Amino acid sequence: MPFVLPEGLAPEVYPLAWLVGRWRGEGVVGYPGVEESAFTQELEITHDGGPYLAYTTTIRLVVAPDDAAALDAGTPGDDAGGAADTPPPAVAGDGPVWSTESGYWRVPPERTDGLTDDQHPVELLLADPSGHVSVFVGAVGNGRIDLVSDLVAHTATGAAVNAGKRLYGMVNGELMWAHDLAAFGHPMQSYASGRLSRVEE
Repeated sequence: MPFVLPEGLAPEVYPLAWLVGRWRGEGVVGYPGVEESAFTQELEITHDGGPYLAYTTTIRLVVAPDDAAALDAGTPGDDAGGAADTPPPAVAGDGPVWSTESGYWRVPPERTDGLTDDQHPVELLLADPSGHVSVFVGAVGNGRIDLVSDLVAHTATGAAVNAGKRLYGMVNGELMWAHDLAAFGHPMQSYASGRLSRVEE
């Protein structure tokens, strides 16, 4: 299906138009002191005609049932010893919330040094209820967004996040992303990644 610009989208954010919509999928989070865990994710990027996109996302951990027998999706009474059917995948909303974010995407009018002809500058402003806010800057072009943190601030009781890098990309119609993090005294390293599919309205 050919891509169609969302109705009423401001021209300033045309380079980010492919992000607009609802997305759902899965990923993995892990960091020193954080056990590697699978998660489900809901992400929504919307617009109201202004020169920005609004962004919200919620990540929920996938929790295995306490009863191991609940993982057996085989047919009751099947004595043939055949392989059990694969359990249905987890869906968003099943597990406890791991993180939420909200913020805005912007495409500033001034081009920065180092951009190629098919790239545009981009900014991402984020607020996290763990007690920190971030400003990311970078470039968007050819279905790929590269971002590095320009500013991270946190409250006295907020998570000790120092810096971050993010990568978003459109691959075969799916939204792939990766997040590196420097926090809690650890150097920059992989923190989380996900693979999301567009939710058709």
